[in-house]
Amino acid sequence: MSPSKSVIMVTGGSGLVGKAIDWVVENDSKYGKREGEEWVFLTSKDGNLIDPAQTKAIFEKYRPTHVIHLAAKVGGLFGNMAANLDYFRDNLLINDNVLHNAKEFGVKKVVSCLSTCIFPDKTSYPIDETMVHQGPPHDSNYGYSHSKRMVDVMNRAYNQQYGCNFTSVIPTNVFGPHDNFHLVNSHVIPGLIHKCYLAQQNNTPFIMAGTGRPLRQFIYSRDLARLFIWTLREYQEITPLILSVPEEEEVSIKQVGDSIVKAMGYTGDYRFDTTKADGQYKKTASNKKLMSLNPDFQFTPFDVALSETVEWFKENVDTIRK
Repeated sequence: MSPSKSVIMVTGGSGLVGKAIDWVVENDSKYGKREGEEWVFLTSKDGNLIDPAQTKAIFEKYRPTHVIHLAAKVGGLFGNMAANLDYFRDNLLINDNVLHNAKEFGVKKVVSCLSTCIFPDKTSYPIDETMVHQGPPHDSNYGYSHSKRMVDVMNRAYNQQYGCNFTSVIPTNVFGPHDNFHLVNSHVIPGLIHKCYLAQQNNTPFIMAGTGRPLRQFIYSRDLARLFIWTLREYQEITPLILSVPEEEEVSIKQVGDSIVKAMGYTGDYRFDTTKADGQYKKTASNKKLMSLNPDFQFTPFDVALSETVEWFKENVDTIRK
């Protein structure tokens, strides 16, 4: 980015990744705020991005030179299954409004956040960036998945037709401070941290569903934030980029449980209910392209990242989203 004044606007600024970017901007010596940069973190109070007029007003107010686009309508499995049309339309409108106004206001670069659920349900592993459109996504959340795929389509079209520098990234499973720790509508790590905490408080067993054998790639939100900022500053392509730890850093769900128990200092009854389903065994993604472009990037070790997340949870347990 140029040394002249930059206004970097982050949509969805109060969420897990937005808060992590805010933290990195203020605290990281390598990826933090540079001279001449102004960072704006939008929340729902700034306006509804589903509405074209409100979105335009936000761009008129802040006049961003760069945008990190994180805002989305998101929900759990059952929410998606019950309302695929709502997730498709709302996200399509959000993305269309943000990218259209970015073009209209001459934004120099946009980095949008996609999701690994956009990949085909039937695929080979590891997943890589070439596979995004090679078959339908899983049927449970096809509305959300297709709306996210369309960001890539729009990025290519805006670049082809207007020369816009719009790109996107695809993170694997994200966790960290400011996550949603709801017991039902959260992702696996924050949900299990909350569950273990309650078991500790109530002196009851900590029981995890399934065998614990499935494997996942988890990326710490602050590492992801650093990579978002690196993408904004350095990544030159329109093609989506997978942001993930290496394949060999996949961890089993049992390892997640063991790490939570250790970080929480939980000494009670801890076991697995193998009558419950495991879900998909693995969803391995390749980070080869990322590491070829940013070979010196150091990921935070999983146990360290999990311990920091647990500490943040315990410090904020009365006010967090749970």
